[in-house]
Amino acid sequence: MAAETVVAPPVGKAQRAYDWLKTRINGGTFGPGYRLVLDQIGREIAMSPVPVREAIRRLEAEGLVTFTRNVGAQVAMLDPIEYQHTMQTLGLLEGAATALSAPLLTADALARARHINADLAETLAHFDPIRFTALNREFHAELYSTCPNPHILDLVHRGWNRLTVLRESTFGFVPGRAAESVAEHSHLLDLIEQGASPLEIELAARNHRLATLEAFLASRASNPQPARPDNT
Repeated sequence: MAAETVVAPPVGKAQRAYDWLKTRINGGTFGPGYRLVLDQIGREIAMSPVPVREAIRRLEAEGLVTFTRNVGAQVAMLDPIEYQHTMQTLGLLEGAATALSAPLLTADALARARHINADLAETLAHFDPIRFTALNREFHAELYSTCPNPHILDLVHRGWNRLTVLRESTFGFVPGRAAESVAEHSHLLDLIEQGASPLEIELAARNHRLATLEAFLASRASNPQPARPDNT
């Protein structure tokens, strides 16, 4: 007797609109401040504004979208205080995770990290902050991948996921920081390969994270009201 074929139920329009919007928000295509125009989005994904409105309301409930009178729906702007707290916490955790991981990293893992950092260096000529941020995460994930403390590792992952929810690429605000970051990556790899003390490695990884935060805060201090990206 032939096995019965199970057919998955069709995905509703509101769900499709939600998935489409969330992918573009989390991927950086729709950055902080981007206006979400119902009719325009509906035309692009071939559906009426009604399911689009439902999807936007769901994203608003998740904190990814804000609605302002006379402006409409926009991708939520970065909360600088939340970003600062997340980066400070991640600096402490990632420093510890990298120091614990360092003695356990194989030559292959370090070679992969070197290769990723070389890719990061290549992006500097035609800078793409979204691409740089993705590679940057890969680089650091390689260095704390062998951390033997699962609790610290879980907290590091939570910190990175929180940054993803914030949808923020600091390098988009301060692209000059990217070159410094690549150089600091090389220094960190040198320390690990030379068998530096755990404390030295931990401080290098922590200070690297905090230097990015300081660059962001300095950028905001000099330009407290950056222009919001529009739909053009």
